[in-house]
Amino acid sequence: MFKLLTIMMEEKRSIVHLDLDTFFVSVERLFDDRLKGKPILIGGSSDRGVVASCSYEARRFGVHSAMPMRTAKQLCPEAIVVRGDFEKYSQKSQEITEIIREGVPLFEKASIDEFYIDLTGMDRFFGCFKLAHELRQRIIQESGLNISMGLSQNKTVSKIATGEAKPNNEKQIPLGEEKSFLSPLSVQKIPMIGEKTSQTLYNMGVKKVHTLQQMPAQLLEATFGKNGKLIWEKANGIDLSPVVPYSEAKSISSEHTFDVDTIDTQLLEATLIAMTEQLSSKLRQKGQLTACITVKIRYSDFETHSIQQRIPYSSADHNLLPLVKKLFQKLYSRRLLIRLVGIRFSNLVHGNYQIQLFEDSQQQINLYQALDKLNVKYGEKTVCRAVAMGVGRRRFNPFNGLEN
Repeated sequence: MFKLLTIMMEEKRSIVHLDLDTFFVSVERLFDDRLKGKPILIGGSSDRGVVASCSYEARRFGVHSAMPMRTAKQLCPEAIVVRGDFEKYSQKSQEITEIIREGVPLFEKASIDEFYIDLTGMDRFFGCFKLAHELRQRIIQESGLNISMGLSQNKTVSKIATGEAKPNNEKQIPLGEEKSFLSPLSVQKIPMIGEKTSQTLYNMGVKKVHTLQQMPAQLLEATFGKNGKLIWEKANGIDLSPVVPYSEAKSISSEHTFDVDTIDTQLLEATLIAMTEQLSSKLRQKGQLTACITVKIRYSDFETHSIQQRIPYSSADHNLLPLVKKLFQKLYSRRLLIRLVGIRFSNLVHGNYQIQLFEDSQQQINLYQALDKLNVKYGEKTVCRAVAMGVGRRRFNPFNGLEN
């Protein structure tokens, strides 16, 4: 491992970061010219919803993503609210992914509108900036969407460079100039420094990256734990993380075989709920959404049946659970003992859950984020619906009912 890191540090890397400008807004404007040049809010139409994305015209009024829609409307009364269409955004994202796939040897899709490309070694043949520039122009011409680009020796500096290049521009940070580029910027420009961390830094008198660069790494580590060292490294333009080759997961699934074949509807429902919760949590952790649900039943005679249904993109328990139950009720018609039940979520796409909540409230977003954080930290089913808590610890006796 040490040898690998040494090689990576010695070799001049060329990492490109590409980020589509106000992606959802730009896609909507492709389909409706009347939206061009006007303040746009993408999200739920009700005041309970949140802003999933907003145009630069709306940002001038202080509007930002994840803001309650009610607040955004108060700040910008003239804004046009458009309910998001995630399927439309996913299709456009896939179109851009294919353009990048055709043009470069190695890329990582970080989100629905964000990409990293490793062009290390390409200077011998073309020139990395020239190649990245031509790829960016091709994306703009073929997709009709604006995209910004940053190029440096690592992912962190390139991502920050893209932010400084926006809107619809490109910026290269030459090798050796990483620290001087980062130095005058706000600490909030460093990836992984959110509102809570930045507030702690402000309380310490740290507002600019320059101050972070001069601080001992041990002090940051004492304050923020292991993240403190990462913050210090990023502030000093150090990032050895590789570009992870892109591969699109097609589906995730879960099956449960009962110790004793059963027709107990309470046990069956509890099992389905538990599996749905765990799968939907995994989707949110990976930043994915599903567009198709499949429910499977295997009877005691080993005959197996399944049913599936396409759905609007989602990773929310409260959207998926009713559909899973409905499909199971349609499927379970033989009234025989059941040996196994299974659930599969397919047609997966990248997208944060928050983006999908076009009609849900900020409270629901916060709830799912808190639940997922607890289950990641302390293990699956640390927090779950009460009906699913006993799954895996109960056995069904067809003569005596449930046993502990």
